[in-house]
This record gives sequence, structure tokens and C-alpha cells, in this order.
Amino acid sequence: MHTRYNIYAPIHKALRLFMTDTLQGLGRMDLDDAQDLADGLARLDALLDGASAHLRHENDFIHPAIEARSSGASGRVAAEHREHLDAIAALRAQAAALRALPEPAAAHRLYRQLAAFVAENFEHMDVEETRHNQALWAAYSDAELAAIEGRILASIGPQEMGQWLHWMLRAFSPAERAQLVGGLPPEARPPVLAQAQALLDDQDWAKLCRALAPVSSPAALAA
Repeated sequence: MHTRYNIYAPIHKALRLFMTDTLQGLGRMDLDDAQDLADGLARLDALLDGASAHLRHENDFIHPAIEARSSGASGRVAAEHREHLDAIAALRAQAAALRALPEPAAAHRLYRQLAAFVAENFEHMDVEETRHNQALWAAYSDAELAAIEGRILASIGPQEMGQWLHWMLRAFSPAERAQLVGGLPPEARPPVLAQAQALLDDQDWAKLCRALAPVSSPAALAA
């Protein structure tokens, strides 16, 4: 059976890991260690920046594509996106309060608030991967969906791209990871392979090297 082009799956897999990793870090944060507090809140800042950018990409590229051929089909998710922006603003305010006064009650309040945000986003992403994908698949070919994704990627700057690659490389299965790296232009592979080698354990790195052997030479990086 032909598997349709899933514009949501890769970025959502990365985002789920980004969210859960940040949530766990926030729960373990040591308020008596200034560096640990600063690092934990910096991770939260990065997540909120990434989530905001992800919303913009979907609003600017995917929703207009859905609406162009199925008017009103993105309305529910668009409304939830507005709620997510409000939640992100509230999380930023709570984080600022914790920076100013690091006390346990404020830390736990921020942790619970982020947990609720993550939980809602998990349900939200499932709606996108089911209802929105059905609308996209009914209206667009795989080539057209790949072109939409290409426009999204072209709008992303190097710093943001590096962040998403970090989470994708960690979140993906070995086959997905090999497909990601193997699909890059040859000149773009070396920095991504270097990033992968730094992030992956020996077993996953070896699997990536074996998968890419016919098209690349990542083993040279392992020397």
C-alpha cells in the first residue's frame, strides 16, 4: 500500500521530544543552583521560540493550502493556534517570575503549566496528523505536498534549522534518520553528519553509517 507524503510527521516527532525533554528538565531543576536554573529556563525559552515558529509555519503555509481547496477545514486548528500563542505568553511570564524569585511554589506552577501545554499540544498534533492530513491528501498530490514543505524549509534560517535538526536526529528512527541525511544535497551532509555523530550513541551512529554507505562516506567522520 502506498504511504502518502506526511508533511506533519517529522516535525511533530521532533517537537514531541523537544517538549517532553524540556518538561522533564524543568521538573528536575535545582533552584539552589543558579546555573541549573538558568539552563532550565533557557531550554524553556528555546522550546517556546520553536513552538511559536512552528505555529507561524503552519499558519503561513499549510493552512492556506488547506483553505484553498477545502474552505473552513483549518478553522478549529487555527483557533487552537491562537490559544497556544496565549499559553506561550503566559509561560514566558511565569518563567520571568521564577527568574526574579526562584521559589519552589513558582517552579512547580511553571512545571504544571508547561505539562498542560504539552498535553494539549499532543492532542492538537494528533488532529493535524489525522483530519488535516486527510484534507491535504484529498486535495494535493505527494509532489505538491513536498513542494509546500520545500517552501516552509526555504523560509527557515540556519539557527532555527540547526535546532530542528538537533531534535529530529534524536527523535527519528534509524530508517527516518538515514532518509533525512541521505536526502540532503552532498554539500549539506558533512555538518549534519557531524551533528548526528555528536548526538547519537555508538549503535545508532553505526546504523546511520551503514545506511548511508552507498551514497556517502560518513565513516570518515568516525575516524
